[in-house]
Amino acid sequence: MSSEKIMIFSGSGSRQLTQNICDFIGVPIGKSEVIKFSEGNTFVRVNENVRGRKVYIVQSTVFPANDNFMELLFWIDAFKRASADSVTVVVPYFSYGKGDKKDEPRVSIRARVCADTIEVAGADRVVTMDLHSPQIQGFFRIPVDNLYALPVHCERIKKEKLENLVVVSPDTGYAVHARKYAAYLGASVAIADKQRVAHDEHAEIMEVIGDVNGKNVVVVDDFTISGGTLVEVSKKLKGMGVKRIFAMVTHGVFTGDSVKNIDASPIEKIIVTDTVENHPIKLSEKIEIISVAPLLGKAIKCIHNRESISAMFPE
Repeated sequence: MSSEKIMIFSGSGSRQLTQNICDFIGVPIGKSEVIKFSEGNTFVRVNENVRGRKVYIVQSTVFPANDNFMELLFWIDAFKRASADSVTVVVPYFSYGKGDKKDEPRVSIRARVCADTIEVAGADRVVTMDLHSPQIQGFFRIPVDNLYALPVHCERIKKEKLENLVVVSPDTGYAVHARKYAAYLGASVAIADKQRVAHDEHAEIMEVIGDVNGKNVVVVDDFTISGGTLVEVSKKLKGMGVKRIFAMVTHGVFTGDSVKNIDASPIEKIIVTDTVENHPIKLSEKIEIISVAPLLGKAIKCIHNRESISAMFPE
């Protein structure tokens, strides 16, 4: 086991989460500063010696996405130029994970571009959570640890003591993950057939495959922005005779009228994690935030002590 103190630094996008991680591990946040110049440029400075040390920088790339991503690259470069032995990038929410494929002509595979720039900046390892697509790990040539909020979510929903529980996937693409949630909870699975025809974050729910009549359901997904899919699924489920409806989403990226639409929906509560902070809108009482700091903290300790991370997620 490594006896060297873990050094964890925070970017502008994850200050509270970084504090929670440091509190869990029992170390102070590394000394650093960020300056935003009037013309939009970002300046970062590491304010303590990191020469020969293994450092960890925590930064979600959202609110604002582009500024926080550029800041992350500057942090990596600053640590490498300060002669850090290694730089592990902890990206709780990798916002450009949605751009994981070339599904129409003349578009960029944005996740791949981001992966390349993180590597070029000098990162040695990436830790993230619930990537939109697991294949994004293959975009990197450095190790990527993709953690799952599943155990944290499931332990929370167990407190509701819901009988006749059905886990609902909002689309066929998330069905594999939904089955893992169902296995953890000892529940059955239903799958919604979703159709998205544009880039306006609106989806039409065609049908729900599975027995949900007279049962309690929890809809699971990796992220939500407009809340549109969750709202449409909940309306469809209510029309099929469902009793209580909960939702569990890893990344609560709420924007625009999302909270208003969720408040007007049949959803009783949406449970999200603290991978996203600095929301531009006020969240409502329907939205509950639970922390993944212990999960990220354990992962950092495993990496630092050269222990297995996969052991944290037994099948």
